[in-house]
Amino acid sequence: MSPAQKAWEIENTIQLVDPHRDALYGYDHEEQKAIQNEQPWRSDPHHFKNVRISAVALLKMVMHARSGGSLEVMGLMQGKISENTFIVTDAFRLPVEGTETRVNASDEANEYVIQYLQMCRENGRADNAVGWYHSHPGYGCWLSGIDVATQMAQQFQDPFLAVVIDPDRTISAGKVEIGAFRTYPKDYKPPGGQEDDDYQTIPLAKIEDFGAHASQYYSLEISHYKSTLDTHLLELLWNKYWVSTLSQSPLFTNREYSSKQMLDLSQKIRNAEKSIQSSSRGGHMGGRGNKDSHMEKVVRDSNKIAGEEITGLMAGEIKAKLFEGVGAAARSETAT
Repeated sequence: MSPAQKAWEIENTIQLVDPHRDALYGYDHEEQKAIQNEQPWRSDPHHFKNVRISAVALLKMVMHARSGGSLEVMGLMQGKISENTFIVTDAFRLPVEGTETRVNASDEANEYVIQYLQMCRENGRADNAVGWYHSHPGYGCWLSGIDVATQMAQQFQDPFLAVVIDPDRTISAGKVEIGAFRTYPKDYKPPGGQEDDDYQTIPLAKIEDFGAHASQYYSLEISHYKSTLDTHLLELLWNKYWVSTLSQSPLFTNREYSSKQMLDLSQKIRNAEKSIQSSSRGGHMGGRGNKDSHMEKVVRDSNKIAGEEITGLMAGEIKAKLFEGVGAAARSETAT
């Protein structure tokens, strides 16, 4: 295993399962049928709490999300259910049309899914489709109103999971930006105090959509794993991923994203300033708390952008130190 691949696995906390049994890849038809018959998620909207995603599936989804650029892409995940956990063993892309704000599955995509799963079963792959994934280029991992509607429609064939990947933030942070979600039943009202503790930087243009639907779904804890069965495939995928990553600079590749981040931050600072001035003039009770809240969000966003820029600069410096003079050395050896 290369040092770069090892660092990627450590950064994304990918754990090796039992090398002798590779149990997570085993598919028990009777077990899955029994779970489908019991359907514990019908009585408990919070039944599913965890997602375990294989390193191969994770890398395939990230590469697909990055290939879409500023456009959203979409695919499906295969796997199984184990108690209150989704186990994702593989993923495949769908031939869908995406825009910068949404992705739509056509009849052609639905036919593709049926044919793909049928071919998998004919070749001994019994894993069911357990969820769908799509990308949010540059605006974080959460479900929009369209995403919520899509997931609710898919949950009629429960159990089904929604995963979101942000390829821009993945490049900037050096770690996969990913979220996994389940929507609540239509008439279900979640109890209070269920907010997600993880802070997210949401662009101003998306804040309204983010807040309007945040109470209609909840997030699941994500962990990653690998197995001796997929080591070779993971190495092949990694070679392709590493070459594309090595040939790019996060600062140049993500320059449009970085510019949008700075513009968005400047607007948030202006809005915070106006809100603080308005609160001060009005003499509202609790004004200090509002000021602190506005400033805290601006500071968090500022620190996040600064951290991403520093990461990009460090990556550039490391590549320069590693490969400086490599071409010249190769040419001199050839000449001699």
